[in-house]
Amino acid sequence: MAEGLLRDRLQRRGVPATVHSAGLLDAGVPASAYGVEVLRARGIDLAAHRSTTMDPDALEAADLVLGMARLHVREAVVLRPRIWPRAFTLKELVRRGEAIGPRAAGQSLDAWLAAAHDGRVHTDLLGEGDHDDIFDPIGSPKAVYERTATELEDLVDRLVGLAFANASTTTGARP
Repeated sequence: MAEGLLRDRLQRRGVPATVHSAGLLDAGVPASAYGVEVLRARGIDLAAHRSTTMDPDALEAADLVLGMARLHVREAVVLRPRIWPRAFTLKELVRRGEAIGPRAAGQSLDAWLAAAHDGRVHTDLLGEGDHDDIFDPIGSPKAVYERTATELEDLVDRLVGLAFANASTTTGARP
């Protein structure tokens, strides 16, 4: 759901970004029926989505790596340690982005992410918690998917407002 929401919000702003999702489980699995239904109601089509597994080279190539949970970021950083300064949970990046303020006109995404990364330590990725982790609704009733989609929508909107509000549409990003 986060991939669909982020792609939609960046397209609406005219940001030429490529958005991909990848996880830790099997590749080729379609989006859950409730996930498809909940996003369809928001005007986003996930029907063709199929899961992919994290790929070290794709992680390395990404300008921004977002995890829905610390576990995802931990795994990504283990696969490609050099991505640590640009790998965050969505909640963490929104929290840190709000603390440092929106990306300034002309400021590169790398520079803004470096400011957001300042002061982080690897032990920040240990454990689980609502502070950084978004609940995975897989196997839950539709109402839980709705709550998760609403939370993701809020976080994605806040992130796009922080990181891409002043971004030039000629400068792409590959979240």
